[in-house]
Amino acid sequence: MNPQENVVPESHFEPREIAPVAMLATRPMYWSVRREIWENQSIYVAPLAVAGVILFSFLVAIINAHKHAAMGVTPVQEYIAIEVACFIAAFLLLLTALIIGAFYCLDALHGERRDRSILFWKSLPVSDLTTVLSKASIPLIVLPLLTFAIILVTQLLILLIGTIGLLMKGDSVAGLWAGFPLLGMPLELLYALAAIALWHAPIYGWLLLVSSWARRTPLLWAVLPLLAISIFEKIAFHTGYFAYLLQYRVTGVLTRAFFAQQHPGSPLGSSLIPIAPWKFLSTPDLWIGLAVAAVFFAAAIRLRRYRDPL
Repeated sequence: MNPQENVVPESHFEPREIAPVAMLATRPMYWSVRREIWENQSIYVAPLAVAGVILFSFLVAIINAHKHAAMGVTPVQEYIAIEVACFIAAFLLLLTALIIGAFYCLDALHGERRDRSILFWKSLPVSDLTTVLSKASIPLIVLPLLTFAIILVTQLLILLIGTIGLLMKGDSVAGLWAGFPLLGMPLELLYALAAIALWHAPIYGWLLLVSSWARRTPLLWAVLPLLAISIFEKIAFHTGYFAYLLQYRVTGVLTRAFFAQQHPGSPLGSSLIPIAPWKFLSTPDLWIGLAVAAVFFAAAIRLRRYRDPL
């Protein structure tokens, strides 16, 4: 017998050896993120509640408009009203996600010390790095993706409700669906949510850092030092650079990630907001903010390692 016939190629065993290692490396992060979602149901309950209120309000508005149909209202004006409702829905859901992300970060590390559950979680084979990164992934990844899905479904339902209302009045719906950017809108919405998350990363990092350090009232410790610095600068130097820096970090993404011009051609005249991805990615302030966020995250990891329960 040829001894080489019983030799199994080495590459035959490689997938069986590598796959479990890769799986074990990602499982702590995966289950840590799932734990955060399971323990903080407001992450998805609050946006869904806001979306429900928006849809109910729009439905009532359509019913009232059908009962008290005003003379002289053109189909184009009705198209604009429906498109404005879609824009308002996206804005309110985005604002809801930002508020949820801020309050989640403030309580993420402080809450587990307050209820002393940190003792249990530290007994598990999950590092502080994995824990903090899983908490940071909620406002940076999970909330934007969840908000993206809820906004798309809400806007689609608004379009369907508006279409039914137009058909009941005997108006044409061709102009509504022809002028609505069904293909471009999801891409621009996803880009907008990703850009906002990256731009606000240092804010979330600061809130997580305060959450890991403060013994009580993390909201006050997160706001008061920034307010004190702004007041001190204004009184001592008669300048407002620090306040402008804070305001720029909150709203500056609007000028860095998008163009000021608007696309014509839809009933509203601005169905799509022109995006500027290369302009955004080439902005030094974006990368400076991400570096600052990394420092805040690293400090939060170190603080969690040595902080005791409250």
